[in-house]
Amino acid sequence: MDAAIDFVGGVAGGTASVYVGQPLDTVKVKLQTFPTFYRHGLHCFVKTLREDGIYRGLYAGTLPALAANIAENAVLFMAYGICQKAIATIVHKNSIEDLSVTQNALSGSCAAVFSTMVLCPTELVKCRLQAMKEMKESGQVNMTSGRNSHVGPWSVTRQILREEGPRGLFKGLTPTFMREVPGYFFFFGAYEVSRELLRPPGKSKDEIGIVRTVISGGMGGVSMWLVVFPADVVKSRVQVQCQSVGEHPSFLPTLLKIARTEGVGALYRGLGPNLLRAFPATGALFVSYEWTKKTLTSLTS
Repeated sequence: MDAAIDFVGGVAGGTASVYVGQPLDTVKVKLQTFPTFYRHGLHCFVKTLREDGIYRGLYAGTLPALAANIAENAVLFMAYGICQKAIATIVHKNSIEDLSVTQNALSGSCAAVFSTMVLCPTELVKCRLQAMKEMKESGQVNMTSGRNSHVGPWSVTRQILREEGPRGLFKGLTPTFMREVPGYFFFFGAYEVSRELLRPPGKSKDEIGIVRTVISGGMGGVSMWLVVFPADVVKSRVQVQCQSVGEHPSFLPTLLKIARTEGVGALYRGLGPNLLRAFPATGALFVSYEWTKKTLTSLTS
């Protein structure tokens, strides 16, 4: 029952996170994949809003983003609870509440192994949709039907399956692992540290309230992205550039190519918008997750 509650809580958290953070996530992906098209994040945001609007511009790729975040967070939080119990058993703790910050962080890393497998295909479609305009302008994309002026998630998915087969949906799996597994160590570690520091005397970490939960979640999100952002840049490049005919970029060559030809700073292109997105989006994720978990636990007890 605990796993099912964590699963539903992850669904609620993933949904809230997308609607709060999608516009700045779109800006991040555009800056990462086509850095020469925009001067900075604000320029990208304003130009996208002016030329493409809110729905087809800033919220491009929302459907696969919802699928990605709901699937990822549902599996992530379910696996996180299971991994916490496994680690508690290994270190002979009576309850997961007795786990240290490091042990909770390790649980997050273990959980990310499972969530990455459901995240990669939907992230691939989301990134291509978010950068579709730039891909067309640079000649990287060749959607087979000229009759479709607006390309949606299903047409992108069908094209991937038709041209690359099911394996094509897992392009960028290695950089996704390189982002997720270490990233969630810092994500859950910073979240648990913040909850402990913000815990009022005489109360548990589960009783810190909405505002402190938002702050703790935001700190978790910011900590994660500060550490793994270069891997995210590589992931976005790999998933978008593999659409080009004859290109099959992989993690390490892409990382070295970016650093050599564009400078190390290019590996942090889009970090500002992403940090602005991460704090409220991750805060919304944890508030939704904790509230859903608490509500369902009280209903089933």
